[in-house]
Amino acid sequence: MTSIHIREADLTHERDRRAAVDLINHYAQHEMGGGASLDEAVLSTLADGLRDHPTAFVLLAWEGDGDEAAAVGVAVCLVGFSSFKARPLVNIHDVAVRDTHRGRGIGKALFDAVEQHARQRGACKVTLEVRDDNHPAKGLYRKLGYGEPDGEPTLFWSKSMD
Repeated sequence: MTSIHIREADLTHERDRRAAVDLINHYAQHEMGGGASLDEAVLSTLADGLRDHPTAFVLLAWEGDGDEAAAVGVAVCLVGFSSFKARPLVNIHDVAVRDTHRGRGIGKALFDAVEQHARQRGACKVTLEVRDDNHPAKGLYRKLGYGEPDGEPTLFWSKSMD
């Protein structure tokens, strides 16, 4: 089995930009991501938006080494702040692994890397949202120790500004 390496994306470099956008779009095309490719306007501005966002960081999972390595997973994270703990927190906004590479520990490796980044930032917790019907993801998240805050069911609500 080829080795997997996780590293922070450098969104000033074209290879990382393409890899991040491609993997996020791959996720969007999946049923759990909405089942459709992202709009061209989003695809053309996504890497710049993530690069320029003051609290965003993107982790990429690469299979193989050097120029032959292929991007097989992504975690898009945003650093926030917990007013109840008066410390930073890290929110995993998107996490995705190519369909062809699922079940090989890449998701766990991405989560391990996110948690390492969170510790380096002094974060009090890592948060994420998950669709109620995404049973494979929920199984992984539970296995990794994630769950409802304080054991209480929590819903993530939103209001579109478009």
